[in-house]
Amino acid sequence: MTVDQPVLMSVEGNIATLTLNRPEKLNALNYNLIDTFQEHLDAIERDDSIRVIILTGSGKAFSAGADIAGFSSSVAAGVNIAMREFVGRGQAFTKRVENFPKPIIAAVNGLAFGGGCEVVEACPLAISSDEARFAKPEINLGFPPPFGGTQRLPRHIGRKRALQLILTGDSISAQEAARIGLINEVVSASQLMIRARELAARIIQKPPAAVRASLASVTRGINLSIDEGLAVEANQFAQMVPTRDIREGIDAFLERRPAHFNGQ
Repeated sequence: MTVDQPVLMSVEGNIATLTLNRPEKLNALNYNLIDTFQEHLDAIERDDSIRVIILTGSGKAFSAGADIAGFSSSVAAGVNIAMREFVGRGQAFTKRVENFPKPIIAAVNGLAFGGGCEVVEACPLAISSDEARFAKPEINLGFPPPFGGTQRLPRHIGRKRALQLILTGDSISAQEAARIGLINEVVSASQLMIRARELAARIIQKPPAAVRASLASVTRGINLSIDEGLAVEANQFAQMVPTRDIREGIDAFLERRPAHFNGQ
């Protein structure tokens, strides 16, 4: 691992930390960073020992959003190129984060603007430093958020709140982001990674198959009708019935002892 890589990866125990690493560009999302991030996710998905991912940024930003200098040539090349190289790549990136079978905790260390905010929206969990700020400034560049922000943000915080952020481009504090449901909680900057690891450690104690099933149930079901969502939930539960961990969890409860899950 070298420090000039656009995404740094480190593993400690069952936790992988991915760090967006373009601090001189406020960790703007260029094509190389997005592609490298996807490669790391591929490796993590194959590694059963890694149970949780913490995603953060280097320097003073989480991510300032898409790299304008990088994608401007794609836009200038016309609709087909812009859709394939910029929008398609960005949406595939956030969709992968949203649907990843292991929990990704965003540890938002600084500003999360534009595409950076869209990454936070895609993560199932998010903890923020009290120094962070969030914004959807794409409107000032002449286009709507293209990495899923017009779809995920209203589902998180409601249509009117989302449209106020999208149509004004105004930024909000971490405290406001927590109040409206964009992130889970706010901590001091010095406690950010400590708290993210604490949350990761709690999740690691749970049976991995049940964690995957819970992620899939919520992510797949949230945009469906209640009846369709219940069918997704039932299907995920059915997959747990043959596992050893469900039997261990029930037996431990009935025997009033701690459960010992082994991932089977």
